[in-house]
Amino acid sequence: MTTNKRVPWLAIVAVTVGVIVFGLLLWKGPWWFDGAHLRTKDLQPADGVVITGFRTALVAVGVAVTAAVGLFYTHRQLDHTRAKDREQAELTRESQYTALYVDAIKLLAAKDTADGSGLAERLGGIYALERVMRDSEKDHRMVVQILAAFIRLHALRDSPLVEEMSGRGPDEIPKPSDDVQAALTVLGRRPEERDEGPIDLSNTDLSRANLAVGRFERADLSGTQLFGAILRGTKLRGARLSGAELVEAQLSGADLRGADLRGERGIADPPTPALISLQQVLSAEFDGYTQWPEELEESTLIQRRLRGGAQ
Repeated sequence: MTTNKRVPWLAIVAVTVGVIVFGLLLWKGPWWFDGAHLRTKDLQPADGVVITGFRTALVAVGVAVTAAVGLFYTHRQLDHTRAKDREQAELTRESQYTALYVDAIKLLAAKDTADGSGLAERLGGIYALERVMRDSEKDHRMVVQILAAFIRLHALRDSPLVEEMSGRGPDEIPKPSDDVQAALTVLGRRPEERDEGPIDLSNTDLSRANLAVGRFERADLSGTQLFGAILRGTKLRGARLSGAELVEAQLSGADLRGADLRGERGIADPPTPALISLQQVLSAEFDGYTQWPEELEESTLIQRRLRGGAQ
């Protein structure tokens, strides 16, 4: 507050001093600058020309300085106004995001109804959260965590063992519900330039889910059932897939570089490798950092691919 009060007083003092100096220059300036050639009494026409020229030039300089000060002050006022407008626009935008976020969470919690309106509301909530995630960088990570939690809640792994599922036809295995699939799609196409950390989708049932070309780098998919899932071109670089069941999953072009399919080797507990076939692996991309299940670790075909040879 002290600084804000001091500035106007300094401006007033500066203007006052400037007016006094300008007046003195108009009055005495010709003699101060050219006193050797000007008379102080009985002025002649030649003296009048010099004095008039000096005062005219001084007035012109004064007008230019005044205009410059006015422009500077106007520019500062405009900058201040623009800053205030930006701040107000940001506050308005944040309040809109907050309202949209709150409404989306309410929709996400809608219960199933006989007429299907509950599912429609949850889908609306998922796509509203996608808009918040894309437009508000600050809320991006929170939205990702909420959608991942929604998937874990609604696609909790409680299906039969993979041996039992393998005896069924592909169409007999249920797909994820429409809202779970929508949440997976939104997570898979989230903005690429933002790094929100690993996505926790562990111990979920994503059998026959469509994750094609989705971004799931470093995702925790340990213990996840991916029976018959569509993973064509899916980015799974650095993902945790220990204990994941990938039987009949479509992995053509999937990025498994640096992925962990072997599982942690604990002191007491044995590793829990992913259930995946050599044929599936060879249709995907991998590198020397990919951790394989024990039965694939010494595969001649995998080693040949890593050395750059033919499959």
